[in-house]
Amino acid sequence: MQEKFGTRTEALIGHDGTRALESAAVLVCGLGGVGGYALEALARAGVGRLGLLDGDVVEESNLNRQILATTRTVGMKKTQAGKERVLSVNPGCVVETYDLFYLPATADEVDLSRYDWVIDAVDTVAAKVELICRAKAQNVNIVSSMGTGNKLSADFVIKDISETSVCPLARAVRKGLRERGIERGVDALFSLEKPHTGEGRTPASISYVPAVAGLQMAGHVIRAILSSDTEGKG
Repeated sequence: MQEKFGTRTEALIGHDGTRALESAAVLVCGLGGVGGYALEALARAGVGRLGLLDGDVVEESNLNRQILATTRTVGMKKTQAGKERVLSVNPGCVVETYDLFYLPATADEVDLSRYDWVIDAVDTVAAKVELICRAKAQNVNIVSSMGTGNKLSADFVIKDISETSVCPLARAVRKGLRERGIERGVDALFSLEKPHTGEGRTPASISYVPAVAGLQMAGHVIRAILSSDTEGKG
């Protein structure tokens, strides 16, 4: 007898764990190297409702590191490429798309309170600070990715934002959050590896580094959902 989607997952986390993931809603903000792989893991784990947020299209330069980027999807909206990929894996997933760049000016277009978790894989400091502040204000769980560009080591850790160091992006985000009255209480993924000097102004990248970061963030969220479900059952 052929096994169904999720059979191997349920063998690990049990029927209740599977139901918890099916009942969960996660918003992935930014569908590049980090966010795309986070989305992949969430979809394959069986998360029931996924929000996909990105205002960009797939470009040829994305092919070296972004799972949503193929020669077929170049020129396609990342949200559309992401939706098609999720549904090709799990047709039962409810997929919601937001074709926008998350910024203070567009933040009102997204109701974060509809989600249990937000994965922050956006690029700019202003976007990260706004997203984190709004998630905190609405009591929505969030895990935020710090810098993954110009790195060769994939040794990432997830700790409180107050414990981040070395990473220039983390320093800028901490400053922005401090100005908004937030100094701790935010899960952040970061690396202690000093960024390598890339050629040109655009951050350099390699295939496996953002992938590991995205998968690690997805794992963090999945384990939290399963843990919360267990705690809720006393």
